Amino acid sequence: MFGLSTYTYDDEGFRTCNTTGLTIHKSAEDMVKLFGVTGIVALLVGGIFALFVALTRWEIVGLLGAADYYRYLTIHAWYLLIFWMVFMEIAILYVGGNFVLGRRLPLQSLAKAGYALMVGGALLITWGTWTQSVPDQAPLLTSYAPLPSPTEFYLGVDLFLLGALVAALPFLATIWREKREHPNRTLPLITFGAFCTSIVAAEAIVGGLITYVPTLAWRLGYLAHIDPAWYRQMYWIIGHGSQQINLLAMITIWYFMTHVIGGAVVASEKVSRFAFVLYLFFINMGAAHHLMSDPAVGLGWRLWNTSYAAYGAVIASMIHAFAIPAGLEAGRRRKNKGGGLFGWLWSAPWRDPGFSATILSIILFGFLGGITGVMMGQMQLNMTWHNTLAVPGHFHGTVATGTTLAFMGLGYYVVRLVFGREWIGDILATVQPYLYGAAMGVVALMMMYLGVLFGVPRRHPSVMDIPGTAFSFEAATPFFAVFGIFAVLAIIGGGLFLAIAVGSLLFGDPFDGDPRITALRTAAADGGEAPAAPHHQEMRGTFVFVLVFFVTFVVLWALNWVLLAQLWQIGP
Repeated sequence: MFGLSTYTYDDEGFRTCNTTGLTIHKSAEDMVKLFGVTGIVALLVGGIFALFVALTRWEIVGLLGAADYYRYLTIHAWYLLIFWMVFMEIAILYVGGNFVLGRRLPLQSLAKAGYALMVGGALLITWGTWTQSVPDQAPLLTSYAPLPSPTEFYLGVDLFLLGALVAALPFLATIWREKREHPNRTLPLITFGAFCTSIVAAEAIVGGLITYVPTLAWRLGYLAHIDPAWYRQMYWIIGHGSQQINLLAMITIWYFMTHVIGGAVVASEKVSRFAFVLYLFFINMGAAHHLMSDPAVGLGWRLWNTSYAAYGAVIASMIHAFAIPAGLEAGRRRKNKGGGLFGWLWSAPWRDPGFSATILSIILFGFLGGITGVMMGQMQLNMTWHNTLAVPGHFHGTVATGTTLAFMGLGYYVVRLVFGREWIGDILATVQPYLYGAAMGVVALMMMYLGVLFGVPRRHPSVMDIPGTAFSFEAATPFFAVFGIFAVLAIIGGGLFLAIAVGSLLFGDPFDGDPRITALRTAAADGGEAPAAPHHQEMRGTFVFVLVFFVTFVVLWALNWVLLAQLWQIGP
């Protein structure tokens, strides 16, 4: 595939990875390349449009007018929130399933058909958005009815969602065959995480088809009316569900990458699996925060979704938040990779971009995306967040920092382990995750700050001159300057990743294995003694980090209640 690989295969199409030890079949590897490279192309397109969006919201520049702004914002959102993510997630399913299990990819024709449908749908969405004219509206990500969007847009969405569903079938067939042949064998944790990801994805995609197939019929004139309240309820199954796919895929990558590069072990497989199962039942409740101000839903629905049911998903996230760093600490301690409270962390391979991107993903997602997601999903606090710039600030904290950094970290190792190419520009590759992560972290913070403290609206192309209001946002001007500068830096950081990835594929030397990783994997065996069980290792460093996280959570939670109390006066 693409003629860029340096690996050779046996007569049956298998090879053994010289770094991970995995047995990989060419059929699965080719599809990982195809979907992964397409995801990279989507990242490039979305990043280009991100520059236009950022330089419009940075009002000292004000690059685009209102009509163009919404068109560019739509393409930016669909390419980075949907296309970049979903193409990569299909590749992740094949890695977590066929790579880890050492199996051929069954139903290859379905994988190719799903890919063709996804690409065709993405192109139709782009064409419909780019050529839309009145009375059609630029659909943004939500494409709320009864505002009409181009027919090509609705058709493209249906094709893309159907294609993603079809492309996931070979992975599900792999799991089915594995369990048929080995009914008593437990799936590896990475495969189990990928399987849970596929279930959440199927729920979201089916919800999207339930939403967009009738909407297409309405746009074509076969339905006279689409109930807006029904549309909003159905839309958020895919609108937020697509981001829940990102969450499970990202956590699966965290387990995989910390093990491969950092030598992490799983502290307790049963507990980690239980956390994935909790997501199956409760993670879909996260969509409720988009409807907290919706008059179509009742108080009981809001209370259930934002409190009792949502706690199951929060508990699952807390389990992973402890299990992954604890596994890294235990794994490195038992291989004598650093002592003291944090020696295991200081001695980690921070110059390796795959490792640093993964760890930055964990930190930034937890502190920026995770904490703010819980607060925004709480019924009362949601009133200070809803429809402000803080909302995209939150999902830039989850998707643009957490998930994108995790996918970048995996992407570095796809270049090595799948294409067999060494990275070019060692220093630039080392710097890239830090540049992108730090800059995008500041961007997310500024958006949340501007939204919660200043009430800046989330979608209006300008803020200082909103028609129909005398309210002044002039005090927010300096923070928009910080936002604009760091948005440009983040886009440069993303572009640097693209340049390194493409340059490595074209000009990188053959990759013969990483001796640091090989040594890490065999260090325990060299001593001649069986390694101690993970729970016999100290995890006090992780315990300190978890305490810091909880203190931060409590402080921010209390601060948001103070801000709400100042806005919502009670008493005389």
